[in-house]
Amino acid sequence: MRLAFLRTGILALAAATFVPQALQAQESEWRHALAVIEAPKYPKDFPRFNYVNPDAPKAGDLRLSADGTFDTFNPVLDKGELAAGLTPRASLVTETLLKPSMDEVDAVYGLLAEAISYPDDYAWAKFRLRPEAKWADGQPVTPEDVVFSFDRFKDLNPKYASYYQHVLKAEKTGEREVTFTFDEKNNRELPVIVGELDIVPMHWWTANGPDGKPRDISKTTLEPVLGSGPYRIASFSPGSTIRYELRDDYWGKDLNVNIGYNNFRSQTYTYFADLDVEFEAFRSGNVDFWLENSAMRWARSYDFPAVSDGRVKREVLDNEYKTSGVLVGFIPNMRRDKFKDPRVRKALNYAFDFEDLNRTIFFDQYQRIDSYFYGSELASRGLPEGKELEILKGLGDGVPPEVFSTEYKNPVSGDPAKLRDNLRTAVQLFREAGYEIKGGRMTDTKTGTPLSFEILLNGPTIERVALPFADNLKKIGVTVSVRTVDASQYTNRVRSFDYDMIYLGWAQSLNPGNEQKNYWGSQSVGQEGSQNYAGISSPAIDTLINQIIFAKDRDTLIPTVKALDRLLLAGSYTVPSYTMRSSRIAYWDKFERPAELPEYAIGFPSIWWAKGAAK
Repeated sequence: MRLAFLRTGILALAAATFVPQALQAQESEWRHALAVIEAPKYPKDFPRFNYVNPDAPKAGDLRLSADGTFDTFNPVLDKGELAAGLTPRASLVTETLLKPSMDEVDAVYGLLAEAISYPDDYAWAKFRLRPEAKWADGQPVTPEDVVFSFDRFKDLNPKYASYYQHVLKAEKTGEREVTFTFDEKNNRELPVIVGELDIVPMHWWTANGPDGKPRDISKTTLEPVLGSGPYRIASFSPGSTIRYELRDDYWGKDLNVNIGYNNFRSQTYTYFADLDVEFEAFRSGNVDFWLENSAMRWARSYDFPAVSDGRVKREVLDNEYKTSGVLVGFIPNMRRDKFKDPRVRKALNYAFDFEDLNRTIFFDQYQRIDSYFYGSELASRGLPEGKELEILKGLGDGVPPEVFSTEYKNPVSGDPAKLRDNLRTAVQLFREAGYEIKGGRMTDTKTGTPLSFEILLNGPTIERVALPFADNLKKIGVTVSVRTVDASQYTNRVRSFDYDMIYLGWAQSLNPGNEQKNYWGSQSVGQEGSQNYAGISSPAIDTLINQIIFAKDRDTLIPTVKALDRLLLAGSYTVPSYTMRSSRIAYWDKFERPAELPEYAIGFPSIWWAKGAAK
């Protein structure tokens, strides 16, 4: 998941024709692309991305599925269940100022904006909008729309309030120009993260709706929203289905960054409350594409005739994992007193028997996660040394001593003897934290309260992982219940931190940045809707986050991120689970795609097209 990356910009465009008076002293070049690890590979006025088929036909009806339900089309809010196809930065209806390339690690190119400019100290960033960019009703996309979008996202959505906390304001500074001003200098990711902002139409949101009443962007709505993107909402059944149709009048269909994209005439999402029913819809041919998340199903449930005769294709692809790291697991909520002691949290990990799960239900398809940046070059390994060691020593007492002396390793089980040894270690850790087993219950010796907690899940998939974990804890007197709730209730409870423990995680790019504050910065602990699920508040971690954001180069960034990884692991903020560094996909044989997929993406459905369709 890319929220915020450290970047530098390159490649000039024509000089600006309008420079606001306050910025004249810092006049800078216009750029058509931004990147960090390597220079953007595509020059100004490139015809198209190399990985697309420019002759892909615009035809066919794509049928997809989604879990749960939806109750809003408003992409600005962090409330309600947003309909599939409208997720910011991946929406079919709204668009961003910049668009990422799929065959580069982190390069972005102009979409609604044709150029970007900023000074050497990154004190501000200015975007020049394309004159041809228009909303679906024919009105132009304006700087006022960008300002309105920024203000509403930041005011109404806690995640964006955190993400854009260092962006002071957005203001119109020219006929087609908008300038974002930052409250700190030399934060090189800020010009790019504002380029990720989805732009919504001010004139539509501030007008009256079909009922004659003013629209309210601060509330959820099921009125089909207006956008500038390639699709429009054609029809829907509340909470059940939503159908998008390709717009023949889409302003950007011939834009270089859009050639070979958006090839299906329609895309329809059908919602399912039960994952098994959803899979049966795929098996029966009512859903066209399936992203598999169950090792058991992948191993045992593809023996139906359509697979045997080739009508359903299966593939395992690693493209999307080449530029990311991840940590997933059981996350205790330290806002609950029972989880404040790190020895309690550490003890929980000794009750998780990954090896037995991998052997019995995962068919040895997974690897145990041992880093918050697992699978990337940013993951810490061994003992700290060199610049990483220097960074950690600079944090003083904020670093637990074992970080310097003991390599992080997850407990290993897999057979009854090893599990017994691990549970004995867990009991010892509980004892050190002030617990003892009384009457078969792990009990707080000060309060006399038995230790119990609930694992909150949003579907049945993880139940077969959580239940053995709970059973192992029960063996040492810890009472754990596993509760599965519907998607809406789960979302609301996670947003308000109303849980003891959840099963979630964090995706990481190769260039961590401002999003780290939202993940584990102290200021996000009480910020409803943040992704600081564990409730982490550590001055040392806050210091490292700031060092990451302001890292002057990659040689500084990498050891700083590894140092952060070590502190997160040492804090036992998560019981790490498992991952598979590839995507398991299955699809009905009704599609075609480029002969070579882009290096870092599957590209479905963006650059696939209907099989056998005439151009």
